[in-house]
Amino acid sequence: MTRHYDKARYFSFIIYPESSPENWQECLEKLGVPMAVSPVHDKDKSDVEGQEFKKAHYHVLYIAKNPVTVESVRNKIKRALGVKAVSHIEIVDSVENVFKYLTHESKDAIRKKKHVYDSKDIVYINDFDIDRYIVLDETQKRELKNLLLTIIRKEHLVNVVHLLDYLEGHGAENGVQNMSDVNDVITANAGGFRLYFDANYQMGYRYDRVPKIDPETGEILS
Repeated sequence: MTRHYDKARYFSFIIYPESSPENWQECLEKLGVPMAVSPVHDKDKSDVEGQEFKKAHYHVLYIAKNPVTVESVRNKIKRALGVKAVSHIEIVDSVENVFKYLTHESKDAIRKKKHVYDSKDIVYINDFDIDRYIVLDETQKRELKNLLLTIIRKEHLVNVVHLLDYLEGHGAENGVQNMSDVNDVITANAGGFRLYFDANYQMGYRYDRVPKIDPETGEILS
């Protein structure tokens, strides 16, 4: 249970468009913190008899600059949007899960068969970037490390620049989405990666680095 003095950086809350100013997005931008705002949830089934849908609302994922309390976030949002605009402010344990819930694509929402909203309608405020806030657990880090080592062996890569070049062109098809995670795993396991690179080099492998070409001019960029 969240206590009034508990502090955190990640929060979620609900805002109601009918109780917010028309320029509510601009008002939130002025707060100067990254936020992701869901598409308007206007097709959520209601539990109230005689009411088909819940009142239209937005879910917001809020990233504070420093650890703060729920009450401080509540007061900040109320000052920006009005006292009736915001409700259900909570500390977030999993940023990734709440981000997926913005469109009802979290595991819990899918299990409950909630209406799925279009991710293209998510509004990003103050340079919100989900990749900055998703932290891999130890099992995921180990899996990523093993995947990268497998790529190095199969593709005969001899240094980290060649690995990054390869992932730039083929990362998605190999299940690698976040280059920040790649850099973190390589840095934390530099000795192991060096063994693989050195082994390929000693076996005489040479990575054929494909030059980057400007698609419009045909100019070789590197």
